[in-house]
Amino acid sequence: MKSTERHKLKENDFARSVRQAREAFETKGTDIARIGGVIVVAIVLVAGYGWWRQSRNAAGNAALADALAISEAPVVAPAAPAPGSALPAQQPGTYPTERAKLDAALPKFLDAADKHGSTEAGVAARYHAAGILAGLGRYADAEKAYQTVVDKAGSSIYARTARLGLADAQVAQGKYDSAISVYRELTTDANSQLPVDGVLMQLGRACVKAGKKDDAQRAFNRIVDEFPTSSYAADAKRELEDAKKAG
Repeated sequence: MKSTERHKLKENDFARSVRQAREAFETKGTDIARIGGVIVVAIVLVAGYGWWRQSRNAAGNAALADALAISEAPVVAPAAPAPGSALPAQQPGTYPTERAKLDAALPKFLDAADKHGSTEAGVAARYHAAGILAGLGRYADAEKAYQTVVDKAGSSIYARTARLGLADAQVAQGKYDSAISVYRELTTDANSQLPVDGVLMQLGRACVKAGKKDDAQRAFNRIVDEFPTSSYAADAKRELEDAKKAG
């Protein structure tokens, strides 16, 4: 092979190598740009979600605060008007009766719970609404609200206290077996963070109402034996004696 031909062949090989390298770079450059674009989009999405979540939590907290402001407002009965005079105006930020205050707070809590149900503030609002519903004697509605809190609150203290409220609402409706089951679970839950002596008292009383005297005695005995200094101890002893006499 002539030297000129060998030189041209080398030039062709070099040109081919350059062309292949350029094409590879262009292809990889496109991939790099594409990956970079994906990363940028991901960062924007994460930042946007963080902002949305923070904004949502802030809105939920504000709604809960508005409802709490009403539920914690003072009750000030209006003064008796002078003869022939109109009723005096209610002091701003107060309510004439506890019932009037609860009636005003309930829709605020329910609205906060419905609009921000998956946030911590929304769960708290639902819990407070359930308590008001129970206080108003609307036990079926209270039971549903407490159950929703249990379903959404995960392992938080709201879930445990809502289970206690749930059982109380069930007792008020005569659903003794369901309530007793919940009370028993709470007394054996090492992570419940609830005062066991208080739950045992509720359990014993529910058993009495259900006609389960032996179970009631066992619950009251646990308070006397395991929590002798409890504030429930005296009541447990008295109700234990009553349960024995009834038996």
